[in-house]
Amino acid sequence: MIFCNTTPLIALSGIGRLDLLARLFSVVHVVEAVVGECAAGGPVAVPDLPSLPWVRVVVASEAALPGLLLSLDRGERDTLTMAKQLGADRVIIDERIGRNMAELLGLKVVGTLGVLLMAKERGLIPSFHAAVTQMQANGIFYHPTLVEKLRRLAAE
Repeated sequence: MIFCNTTPLIALSGIGRLDLLARLFSVVHVVEAVVGECAAGGPVAVPDLPSLPWVRVVVASEAALPGLLLSLDRGERDTLTMAKQLGADRVIIDERIGRNMAELLGLKVVGTLGVLLMAKERGLIPSFHAAVTQMQANGIFYHPTLVEKLRRLAAE
C-alpha cells in the first residue's frame, strides 16, 4: 500500500506524468486533505484525483500520534497518520519535515525524485534529468546536490 502527499502529485502533473504513479505502484492512496489541496488549484493543474481509477481516497481518522505531527500541514499530517494506521509499505512525500516525521514513525519514504529514478530504471521515461529540469521550470525546488547524486545513479 502506497500513500502520496500533495507535492509529488503537483510535480508529476506539471510535467504530464502523473501516470508514472499508476505504472509504478498500480494503486495510490491519498487522504481527503490531499484531494482538497490539489483541487484548490495553483500554477499547476492536477486532475480530479477521485476520478482516476488508480487513486483510492482515504478518510482520515484521529490518531494518537506524536505531537510533533501538529507542525505539519493537514495533508501531510493525515497522510502520515493513515499510512501508519493502515500499515503502508511506503509514503511518497517531498517536504523535509514530513519525510523526517515519516521516518520517525517507521514509514519507508520516497520522494518525487525517487519516483523519477524508478521510472527511468524501468524505461518509463527517457531522461531523469530532463524530467527534473521540467519540474524545476514549473517552480518545484530540489536541492542541487541531491539532483546531481540521483542523476549519476540514473547514469545520465
